[in-house]
Amino acid sequence: MSRFELKMPKLGESVQEATITKWMVGVGNNVEEDDNLLEIATDKVDSELPSPVEGKIIEIRYPVNSLVPVGEVIAIIETNEGENSKPEPEKKGTEKLPVAPASETITLNLDNSLDALNKETGKFFSPLVKNIAQKENLTLEELTSISGSGREGRVSKNDILGYLQNRGSIKITNTTEKSNLSSTAISEKPLVAVNILPGDEIIEMDRMRKLIAQYMVNSVRVSPHVTTMVEVDMTNVVLWRNRVKDSFEKREKTKLTFMPIFAEAVAKALRDYPMVNSQVDGERIVLKKAINVGLAVALPSGNLIVPVIKNTDKLNLSGLANEINRMAEAARNNKLTPDEISGGTFTITNFGSFKNVMGTPIINQPEVAILATGSIEKKPAVIETPTGDMIAIRHKMFLSLSYDHRVVDGMLGGMFLRKIADYLEGFDTKREA
Repeated sequence: MSRFELKMPKLGESVQEATITKWMVGVGNNVEEDDNLLEIATDKVDSELPSPVEGKIIEIRYPVNSLVPVGEVIAIIETNEGENSKPEPEKKGTEKLPVAPASETITLNLDNSLDALNKETGKFFSPLVKNIAQKENLTLEELTSISGSGREGRVSKNDILGYLQNRGSIKITNTTEKSNLSSTAISEKPLVAVNILPGDEIIEMDRMRKLIAQYMVNSVRVSPHVTTMVEVDMTNVVLWRNRVKDSFEKREKTKLTFMPIFAEAVAKALRDYPMVNSQVDGERIVLKKAINVGLAVALPSGNLIVPVIKNTDKLNLSGLANEINRMAEAARNNKLTPDEISGGTFTITNFGSFKNVMGTPIINQPEVAILATGSIEKKPAVIETPTGDMIAIRHKMFLSLSYDHRVVDGMLGGMFLRKIADYLEGFDTKREA
């Protein structure tokens, strides 16, 4: 017999912790390899964790709702294999972390253990949050004043980044002010009384809806949004797609929607205007080398998720169609991995799927722009011909670009949007699908 340590896996490039939302097994249960043991949730996606070995559960170290750092042992499985994992030695005590009075400040030090920090402050701080606090020279008093939006008030990365955005104008002076700030200036929860009347139905937000609400409020607060629009003649695209879609589906075993064509045009325009493919880091602009286009997908629950097509500019139309349809299906069935919804550099949202003609989308942070595509409709339009103007029926669509005015000015935003329209209007109707 040997003991296998089941550890919280690495769930993505930027994911440092996950919450256990459900155990599917208990102590004493026998499990087969690949049996699902538990469900875990991050601030990006929910996942099931399968067993990598066959054996018997002899210890569960974290109950439901525990927030566990990546790499922590969460359960022990007794196996019949040779010894494949040795238990980590038990830690002998923890370093005592002094707590500052309200009138004093203590700069966090990485030598302070997380166990001591969490115990002394009465709040949970992940390794990522603590590292950000140490890097930004936050005091212990400042850190404990941050209102957490996670389970049981836990402080997330977005909570501490939101605090840092306001740090220059916020002064923490005493416990009373800390309490007031945590509910107003830092988390910006509106202090508006809701008049609930008899017969009104109250619906508690689920975890994903809370995260979406938090991200949207944060995006509007961080980025000065500007939206510009252009009407595009999609006739060439529509006629070409109508001609090839059946043969494409027969060959590729997947549908040819308009989204791969939108993504292709966006990727080309991002190569032409790389400043739009950037992110803001304080007072620095980070030009992203990879072009990773995210696509907003509506879920059956009514929530929204954004899978990311990595290296969009390197895929042909067939590759884009297959990848987009695969990810959309995975999103609707809650099968996306954390890596598949991270690393985006630009986002497209399709208002047209709901027969909406245009809209003003909110930027998906930390990106600096987002494109909304409207419904394609037949309209009479004036066409210039060698023999003079004429009126014809054309397929028209509105594109709406919301951009971060800290980085993208009106000229750049307008030129970039016009370039997308040019690529769509100039679509080659003789190309192979």
